[in-house]
Amino acid sequence: MDRRTFLRKSALGGGAAAATALAAPAIAQDKVKLTMVTSWGRGLAGVFDAAQKVADNVNAMSDGSIEIEVKAAGELVGAFEVFDAVSSGQADMYHAADYYFISQHPAFAFFTGVPFGMTATEQNNWYYHGGGKERHHELGEIFNLKSFLAGNTGTQAGGWFRQEIAGPEDFNGLKFRMPGLGGKALGYMGASVQNLPGAEVYQALASGAIDGTEWIGPWADEKAGFQEITKFYYTAGFHEPSAGLTLAVNLEKFNSLTSQQQAAIEVASGHANVWNLSQYLNNNGAALARLAAGGVKILEFPDSVWDAFGGAAQQVYDEFMGDEIFASIYDEYVASMRASSQWLTQSISAYRAQRDRVLG
Repeated sequence: MDRRTFLRKSALGGGAAAATALAAPAIAQDKVKLTMVTSWGRGLAGVFDAAQKVADNVNAMSDGSIEIEVKAAGELVGAFEVFDAVSSGQADMYHAADYYFISQHPAFAFFTGVPFGMTATEQNNWYYHGGGKERHHELGEIFNLKSFLAGNTGTQAGGWFRQEIAGPEDFNGLKFRMPGLGGKALGYMGASVQNLPGAEVYQALASGAIDGTEWIGPWADEKAGFQEITKFYYTAGFHEPSAGLTLAVNLEKFNSLTSQQQAAIEVASGHANVWNLSQYLNNNGAALARLAAGGVKILEFPDSVWDAFGGAAQQVYDEFMGDEIFASIYDEYVASMRASSQWLTQSISAYRAQRDRVLG
């Protein structure tokens, strides 16, 4: 028996009889009211929008048989407490970035973003057609969750710094906010890595509690106001070439819903995934232009820093390869990424280079 099978049976086997009873479709009667807890401050650009989009669409598609109430971070539980709240049944569902929960299992990072990993297009290819969704479900079920991608911020920026980064040595001792496996990689480079909820980042940067931060990209970063504090902005980062967001439902609660209600949740999540990605990509270019016009220095890391990122990322992967679940998802993830990348490089990348040359 492999470790994944063992964990699933250990987590769920004791309640098999109860789960079987719950799996029977509920008889349509009173409206089902569900509480969604999130890792986002209320109104936080893009990420809270994605959570609200899921709720609004489920409420509409279920023809009123489901009513989801969205709670911002801190209104019911803290930003990083949503996983435990939904797993235990304290809340019905969460909307968050699953790499916040790598302490539960490091493989959750694959469903947000990992260093030198997939772009959003590649991630969607893997998730919907390469077995990624099934692995998300398998991993979630260990913790009594039914999980779906339900948003994507696209490629995330390298972040905001108080001074320019000349080489890898500039990360030594740097107090930097970065969650997930990317943050672990910076730790290998000597950084003092902080994991702060989005709503707390501005104050931490303004007060000097951190020396720099990544958040999302030009539009969300501009909304957060980081340009008021520092003017050094790196637009390409290694840590999250795609950043998926997750809607996870308490598994027992999900199984108690009718098949139509379950479908409404899955379809609404998929719609939010595409809608949210387009929201960011539509707004980032104009926001970057405004930042530059306002005096922000737009920068790229030198090759020596990229090489150090690569070495540190490999150390992170080596750290977790002893975990059977992590290693198997990594292998499937990388295989899908390479397959997608081969065609995208020969098609869209080649086309865009020629388009830009011809159009000037």
